[in-house]
Amino acid sequence: MLVACFVLNLCGCGRSTLQEPEAQGAPPTAPSRVPPSLSPALSRPAPDRLVAIGDLHGDLDHARRALRLAGAIDEHDRWVGGRLVVVQTGDEIDRGDDDRAILDQVEEWERQAAAAGGELVALLGNHEIMNASLDFRYVTPGGFAAFSSMNRASGTAEGMAPLEQGRAAAFQPKGPYAALEARRPLVMKVGDTVFVHGGILQKHVTYGLDRMNDELDSWLSGKRRDPPPVVVADDGPVWTRAYSAEGKAPACPELSATLAALGARRMVVGHTVQRAGANSACDGAVWRIDVGLSRFFGGPIEVLEIRGAEAHVLRETAKRP
Repeated sequence: MLVACFVLNLCGCGRSTLQEPEAQGAPPTAPSRVPPSLSPALSRPAPDRLVAIGDLHGDLDHARRALRLAGAIDEHDRWVGGRLVVVQTGDEIDRGDDDRAILDQVEEWERQAAAAGGELVALLGNHEIMNASLDFRYVTPGGFAAFSSMNRASGTAEGMAPLEQGRAAAFQPKGPYAALEARRPLVMKVGDTVFVHGGILQKHVTYGLDRMNDELDSWLSGKRRDPPPVVVADDGPVWTRAYSAEGKAPACPELSATLAALGARRMVVGHTVQRAGANSACDGAVWRIDVGLSRFFGGPIEVLEIRGAEAHVLRETAKRP
């Protein structure tokens, strides 16, 4: 059965049930230990200039505009940011037709940035994990068609419609695009800022961020049968809205304790569309940067720039078509 989502969901990211889970409101519990520093795979020293970009959702044109706004690329898709570090907080795919093009182009920008002494870091979001789980409810017809030339998937995907088979071959664990995503981190700390798709809670720190990342990579690589439950839980780091739910107070005490455990000043999250644009809460301890910049949502094109202790929003001033 062809599974494609045409229903508007203004929360920003889908879930396996029809209703999104509420942000977790349980009182914070102290971690049992102070974790060691994150491994080099999940941490970087502070650069002179750091830019964060939220959910892209299959819109390559608007992704380009966001990167140009950041000063990362030029009109010909060439990296011109030098030693700039850009972190994209996941959900590159679903809801738009450009899934394959955007994944391939981000890989090319990663290579160009590295050659120039900079870096483009694309994180895993819940939609990347959903696709690896063969949950295609938010895939558009164009998103299916882009992978139609892939070899047909085997195993659990055999009962799928032909159009779905190509995408399943690409994204199921051990598939070429699952392998691509296995190289992408779940979380990244750059200087004193922690980036993640949904949010990090104290329980995640206690479990171990490197441990979660390694287990997720093992699953995407086909070395583990299932994704780690702590990641895909309703309050997992790609699903929680504890710091980003609109109309609900963020869990500032939880955030403060988590940042203290990580030795960080702030957390930057995507996942939940902010209708008023990128914004901060908890006295600047969290920045919410999913502005719905894809055409699906029709939000503004904005990015967050961090220089030293200061963070501010860059906004595209030209009118959008």
